[in-house]
Amino acid sequence: MARESILRKIKESSKEIYSDIIHRKSPKMAFPLRSLQNVKYDPKIGFFELKGRKKSRTLTVNTVKTFAQTLRMVALSKELISTDDIATKREAYYVSKNWGDARFNEQVESDTVMDDVEAFFQVNREQLGFIPEEKGGDVAGKLFIIDEDRNTKKKLRIDCTKFGSGAYSIPIYVEHLQFETDAKFILAIETAGMFQRLVKHNYWQTANCILISMGGVPTRACRRFIRRLSDEMKLPVYVFVDGDPYGIGNIYRTLKVGSGNAAHINEFFCVPKARFLGITPQDIIDYKLPTHPLKDVDIKRAKDSIKNDPFFNHYPEWKRAINQLIDMGVRAEQQALAKHGLNYVIDVYLPEKIKNSSKFLP
Repeated sequence: MARESILRKIKESSKEIYSDIIHRKSPKMAFPLRSLQNVKYDPKIGFFELKGRKKSRTLTVNTVKTFAQTLRMVALSKELISTDDIATKREAYYVSKNWGDARFNEQVESDTVMDDVEAFFQVNREQLGFIPEEKGGDVAGKLFIIDEDRNTKKKLRIDCTKFGSGAYSIPIYVEHLQFETDAKFILAIETAGMFQRLVKHNYWQTANCILISMGGVPTRACRRFIRRLSDEMKLPVYVFVDGDPYGIGNIYRTLKVGSGNAAHINEFFCVPKARFLGITPQDIIDYKLPTHPLKDVDIKRAKDSIKNDPFFNHYPEWKRAINQLIDMGVRAEQQALAKHGLNYVIDVYLPEKIKNSSKFLP
């Protein structure tokens, strides 16, 4: 959505609230209820959608502080958009220290209100001028990224094979980027260590692919980057994470279909084409991988996934795989493949898996 459109939405909603106050009515703001209980999954759509339930915030004696904080956050967003500026989530928290009684005591309060504002306007917070603290992810391989010089606005053609021992860092805002590639697929990798091993040995060259380090649960910039790259270049996305409930239920699922908390913007920040390469529970058996026992929190996360998560509930294959992991009572890391040699992942595991990509978990 263009900046002018967002500013118009801010002004229109502000006028409605102002009008209610002038006419001695209690102003209200309605926000989508952001949770797994309020989302549905349709594989034809490809991402979590809101069911429609909302929570309403009405100005009362008991809600006056939160209501004021919400309006101040909207005003800060308007200022950022109008001046073409940005504020990190942490900076926004400290800006509130000038808001008198409406200031936030902890950043978790500030983050929650920021998420509410994002959901209220049905746009992502980057469009509202708020950016995350964390980086977006790293990229290496057969890809040219077309960016522009901040000062001259001239096009910059960035070669992702020319970063030596490093990698291209995904920026916080990726909508303006353009791509050129003849790669066959995108390999999204959970850990920075595994990404570095594949970069070190030029796996992207051997496999003719693009490597992207997610660094755990991928940031929204990373997810949006992968989504745009996959859609525009018509590339499949293979996801390589640890064989544990977190890698499966948080990292992979968030990348593929989004989350309940961000259901209002999942349409833009998920990658429906993503497929699960591994580590699968069956990989632990087939490749005789070293394991660690599942912790109580792992077992709870796994059971919650097959009980409450609309995505995993839709696929019998995933229910079987997660139940298999619970029955085995173990988890395995990507690096466990090093048992067979440091470069076993490059020489054997990845080639074997990618050769049978049609059998990947959905």
